[in-house]
Amino acid sequence: MNAPRLPLVLASSSTRRVELLRQIGLPPDIVAPAHIDEREHRGELPRAVALRLAVAKAEAVAKLRPDAIVLGADTVVALGRRTLPKAETEQDVRMCLDLLSGRRHRVIGGICVIRDGRRWTRLIETVVRFSRITDSERDGYVASGEGIGKAGGYGIQGVAARFVASINGSYPNIVGLCVATAARLIDAAMRANPS
Repeated sequence: MNAPRLPLVLASSSTRRVELLRQIGLPPDIVAPAHIDEREHRGELPRAVALRLAVAKAEAVAKLRPDAIVLGADTVVALGRRTLPKAETEQDVRMCLDLLSGRRHRVIGGICVIRDGRRWTRLIETVVRFSRITDSERDGYVASGEGIGKAGGYGIQGVAARFVASINGSYPNIVGLCVATAARLIDAAMRANPS
């Protein structure tokens, strides 16, 4: 007789991550945003930021849900060694687009799955190249409000797709979660013997 399936808890309020998990047949049973300090540490590189925050989110929720498999994720947009902010204002969106215009950047996704105190983690990088963005394109995008709340000031699944000249790597990672990697980690956690 098979053991009952553990609930899957997503430690995020991201509707994009919920939808991506639904698309691959892994809808979260519970969406439980982690309330953690997401500020980067002084001198911290983008890869370290993405992984630390994914782990911190998963750990915070796993303490409250020890009976579940918890998925934590974080996405950062990196220009060289610099982590671009999650845009909170129109000024942030404008600044990010000005920096990204005509250049390559990396979208780094950190993923952490926790079950019974055991952790599975991965980092995924996607390289994105933006075409040159005109002032009118930038101003129109800023006015749309679509970039607010997005890492790097843009969401690739919307109007900002017009700025993307090329992608090398996982498209879902840019949206918010590399579902192929997340599915493998969740599967490993489901098959693991309980401690």
